[in-house]
Amino acid sequence: MSTQPVIHVGVDGSWRDTGALEWALQESLIRRAPLRAVHVIEEKLRHAPYWEPKVIDEAALDLIDDVLQKMKSQDPVLDHETDLVVGPPATTLARLAADSEMLVVGRRGMSTVKRLLVGSTSEAVANLADVPVVVVPEGWKPKNHTGPVVVGVDDSGQTAAAIEFAATAAIERHTSLRMVNVWDLPSIYSWDAMNLAGVSDEWSRTAERHYEEVAQQWRHKYPDLPIEVEVRRGHPVDGVIAVAEVVDAQLLVVGGRQHHRLATVLLGSVARGVLQHATCPVAVVHVGDENARSAGAGVEGRA
Repeated sequence: MSTQPVIHVGVDGSWRDTGALEWALQESLIRRAPLRAVHVIEEKLRHAPYWEPKVIDEAALDLIDDVLQKMKSQDPVLDHETDLVVGPPATTLARLAADSEMLVVGRRGMSTVKRLLVGSTSEAVANLADVPVVVVPEGWKPKNHTGPVVVGVDDSGQTAAAIEFAATAAIERHTSLRMVNVWDLPSIYSWDAMNLAGVSDEWSRTAERHYEEVAQQWRHKYPDLPIEVEVRRGHPVDGVIAVAEVVDAQLLVVGGRQHHRLATVLLGSVARGVLQHATCPVAVVHVGDENARSAGAGVEGRA
């Protein structure tokens, strides 16, 4: 399936607050790609006892009209459009965005409880979509952040797509790329014993050498892009998020393993944890995302 130079963004009644449209508008201006803003009316609402089609439908029409006016005010030249559909939000958004460059959705709520309940739509979309999905936290304003793009890397040999997406985003924003690897000991080992034996230090040095070699290959591909490497010990989710917060990352990119089942079970522990707790926009780039994977093929594979 060929990719269309279009960015899809999911919008709902809280679109002014979630940050998703703001982020999508910035990306649209950078890429000179039009937006398709989609508002999905939950299909099951039509079977609710207090369903009032005229009131709900008119409110939805007003919503997408306001969104279109907002998009046109940012750039009247690009052919921005809106779409109003009925269906399951996650699967509908994933289906409509299947041939686009990316899909952007919002994430509401940053309290401890709400972080645990990140939202079925954003998490399910990140699992189901065939294209990269960017999840933007509530209230995010792109203009307030100028840090690098951060990408989480591991030794799976399957992060080339994520690195490619992150490198493109960094180049677009005229900023640097920071590759972050966070490693931890298997649970059968004791940190005290490993530290006494000097094994943990050796593992750190080995990891640093490996990811510096990986970074050097990407520097060769993008000689004008500053690429930094950071290797730290700890829990992958906590470590990657901590780096993103310290450097005020504009975007945090992680790889995903695509599974068309329950997103809450199969998205992957690291990707899901980052989605739940990151305070900056998170891009989930699946191994199967053809655009990023083909562009990055042969680079990380040589590591």
